[in-house]
Amino acid sequence: MSEPPGSAVTPVRPPEPVPLTRDQPPTSAEEPGPTGPPLAERVLPLRHPWRWLATAVVLVLAAQVVHGLVTNPFYQWDRFAYWFLRPTILDGLLITLEVTALSAVLGLLGGVVLALGRLSRSPVLRAVSWTYIWLLRSTPLIVLLLFLYNFSALYQTLSLGVPFGPAFFTFDESRLATDMAIAVIGLSLNEAAYAAEVVRAGLLSVDQGQHEAAAALGLPRRFQFLRIVLPQALRAIVPGYVNQLIGLVKSTSLVFYVSLLDLFGSVQSLGSTYPGDIVPLLLVATVWYVLLTSLVSIAQFYVERRSSRGALRTLPPTPLQKLRASVRDLRARARKEAAL
Repeated sequence: MSEPPGSAVTPVRPPEPVPLTRDQPPTSAEEPGPTGPPLAERVLPLRHPWRWLATAVVLVLAAQVVHGLVTNPFYQWDRFAYWFLRPTILDGLLITLEVTALSAVLGLLGGVVLALGRLSRSPVLRAVSWTYIWLLRSTPLIVLLLFLYNFSALYQTLSLGVPFGPAFFTFDESRLATDMAIAVIGLSLNEAAYAAEVVRAGLLSVDQGQHEAAAALGLPRRFQFLRIVLPQALRAIVPGYVNQLIGLVKSTSLVFYVSLLDLFGSVQSLGSTYPGDIVPLLLVATVWYVLLTSLVSIAQFYVERRSSRGALRTLPPTPLQKLRASVRDLRARARKEAAL
């Protein structure tokens, strides 16, 4: 049936959907079909049963170790407390710190010279540096220390003068080679060989384009090394050399064999005098070495954090910053739970 001319057609609006409330279930007409997505989906957390099992096993083993350390009378913790701050132990600790500091500085300087020698264009410098590093890394440290300790048997006097000519000054080797000097020289020579490879690896880690860009700007080679190459190389040098420094702290225990009473030497001497306190004395040395290496590790974190400026968008947080962030998160969770 056709509409008469001039009549207007009124559009029919579809019925507006009734909004669903939390307490009103959807009708059968509004329920989605079997292929449609559900109205609300619950996100189930991913389970990690093996991770929880491994955590439980580790905690049980750690608790057993701590319980054994505390309750076993063989450790004699009362004698440990007696010896820990005795003047003899502290004097040996001071010698250990002195030997470590001198050997670390001299070893690093020697390592830089050897690394530059290995990277030199001179074949003589490269050959001498490579031979030194190869020989010193192949020789045990205790052998080197004992060799230097008996050096006076090979050369009783040392002299300065014209090579293969007359000597201007002559020194008695036995007076110059004190126990402290032998320990520092031996550790420095050994440390330089290992530090050289750490420094060389750090220098080689700098992108070649940095060298080319610095050379294209016409910068002097000294300025290129100090201002462009070295700051970038430190990011790779610091972790490796600090690892060597931790090894150096523990290697100072060998200077006892050249008659220098450092921390370990003092413990050994006291252990021979008080044989019943050998175990607590060894624990004293262990705890002091752990404290020293922990301080070095803390210094390593802050040096790495400082040297990474410019390479990272965000610097890694310090332990104090992590603690503050954890406290803020706990407070935020407490407020959220209280509001619910």
